[in-house]
Amino acid sequence: MMTLDPFYLLVGEVGLLETLLPCGVRLVQLRLKDKPEAEIRCQIRHARDLCERHGAQLVINDYWRLAMELGCDFVHLGQEDMETADFTALRDAGIRFGLSTHDPAELERALSYEPAYVALGPVYPTLLKKMKWGPQGLERVADWKKRAGQTPLVAIGGLTPERLPGVFAAGADSAAVVTDIQMAQDPAARCREWVAATRAYVR
Repeated sequence: MMTLDPFYLLVGEVGLLETLLPCGVRLVQLRLKDKPEAEIRCQIRHARDLCERHGAQLVINDYWRLAMELGCDFVHLGQEDMETADFTALRDAGIRFGLSTHDPAELERALSYEPAYVALGPVYPTLLKKMKWGPQGLERVADWKKRAGQTPLVAIGGLTPERLPGVFAAGADSAAVVTDIQMAQDPAARCREWVAATRAYVR
């Protein structure tokens, strides 16, 4: 089973990677939404090259076919994406995948695919998007880790550096961050804070 970096950066534009990758990021997800396929293809290709240059692991959200085509080796899939994903093709291509979960049934289903990790969220209230699930809380994080066993657990939603001790004590292996960095007055400085705060949890 793979080991995840404890700091998992999520960005919605490849341009942010040029600023944030030099801050010490080792694991990053490119989460593109509502863009033409030509632009998505261009951004994935650019992100792939940037991450290779900086020694970071790139994870492509949703677009698993393009990830395969463009030589990426890690994707993240939500529950709806799992309906259409070809897991056999992903495995045959050597592409790892992480899966989103929100309730016990989704977790059980996700674990049946033997993913590289499972994600749980939102742990805390989040401004990222409207969700039908309320904050999961640290007790749910601890429960998920017991259920997931050796499968790495990613916590996401409303995380801050100050909340990291509780999140990792509950059993999370990695903390995924979106708005706390992107909405910061100085995203690069905030990203460096996150990198420093998570180094104590490197396994």
